[in-house]
Amino acid sequence: MRARDHIPVGDINEISSDTEVFVICVSTTLLGDEPDVSNVKDACTRISQKFHPKLVSIESTVPIGTCRKIYDSIFDGQVNLVHIPHRYWPEDPVRHGVAQLRVAGAMSRESMIKARKLYSDLGIPLVEVEPIEIAEMTKIAENAYRYVQISFAEELRLICQRNNVDFSKLRIACNSKWNIEIPEARSGIGGTCLPKDIRYLINAAKNRGFEPDLLLSAIRTDKKYVEEIMKPLIFA
Repeated sequence: MRARDHIPVGDINEISSDTEVFVICVSTTLLGDEPDVSNVKDACTRISQKFHPKLVSIESTVPIGTCRKIYDSIFDGQVNLVHIPHRYWPEDPVRHGVAQLRVAGAMSRESMIKARKLYSDLGIPLVEVEPIEIAEMTKIAENAYRYVQISFAEELRLICQRNNVDFSKLRIACNSKWNIEIPEARSGIGGTCLPKDIRYLINAAKNRGFEPDLLLSAIRTDKKYVEEIMKPLIFA
């Protein structure tokens, strides 16, 4: 199991039969308001049918409990499986590229040992957590937190607009305090990760009978912001 032999592929048919380690980083999405991890399950199913891996690392963002279900139902508990959520910021790939500090959860001690060796060889440091559900929830919590931060900035900008206050100047002034960092309010919360992951966290709450008012309000705020700020700009 040598890190230097890693080869990225998009088609499982391109993979050699003697491959020992699989890192899965396929897209996950929403089906209505429900998480859709069919791509991850499909990749794992194909691996289980065709190979005998020494380690499977799921880097895709998944809801809480997904890895344990895959471990039991697809791999029959017969594989070393870890979840190491993907982290990458395209605007600064040098400092925040693939090789940055990651969270790692594992189904077993042996799984973590193998993952530690692999990712160390790749120059990727790990924060090891247990159980594996902590790693699963880390990614969606991080992105939901960022979503809420941005939605606060958006609402603050709307309040500034109604009070004839320059939002950009207010933001600079507030951010001079050591524990305040109000983000920019741009064109609404786009991309694929933040809008999806906050809904994954909402789903985790609702599945346990809890109504996550703050998260739901953040989504409503972003929608209102886009309607009130961006549409007049687009059609001006």
